[in-house]
Amino acid sequence: MVGVEALVGIAVVALGLVLTPGPNMIYLVSRSVTQGRRAGLVSLLGVAAGFLVYLVAAVAGLTTLFTLVPGAYTAVKLAGAAYLAYLAWQTLRPGGASAFDPKPLPPDRPRRLFTMGLVTNLLNPKIAILYLSVLPQFVDPERGSVAAQSLVLGLTQITIAVTVNALIALTAGSLSSFLRSRPRWLRAQRRVMGTVLAGLAVHVATS
Repeated sequence: MVGVEALVGIAVVALGLVLTPGPNMIYLVSRSVTQGRRAGLVSLLGVAAGFLVYLVAAVAGLTTLFTLVPGAYTAVKLAGAAYLAYLAWQTLRPGGASAFDPKPLPPDRPRRLFTMGLVTNLLNPKIAILYLSVLPQFVDPERGSVAAQSLVLGLTQITIAVTVNALIALTAGSLSSFLRSRPRWLRAQRRVMGTVLAGLAVHVATS
């Protein structure tokens, strides 16, 4: 049903996106470092639920709706860009902190951890663009059901993203300790991540 080239293509895209610093990575690292691996994994469940929301939308054909109603897509894009800009400011502003050196946070209950992970992913412009613009390019109507192909491709992306994010959540504490013992590296990491986020915000808002 789905060609090998399409599966490899979506896998490469998914891996590239999950390894690029963004809202999901920042939230998972921050929560894992300040509240522990369990909290990071619960947050990851919310992120995974966000992926499923986008996948259901793609399979149900809501991508067509966003295409026919540009205002809906624009609203999602601008909301995501604003969120990225906020995260960039929080990182680059005077006194800002790196995701790997977060300030102490009050422990959140599992329900809130899950909800914040879900909301963070739903407002992630990278994921919106992936499901609304990129994933459909790997669907070949001549190979059968478009919905079924979208489902397989989406599940492939989700599997890769959740696996990599789980590794990030589990190793965030060790990486944080490594960077904290090297202040210059920590400052450089903060500036690079903040600049990347700001660039993404501008690109998403103006593209």
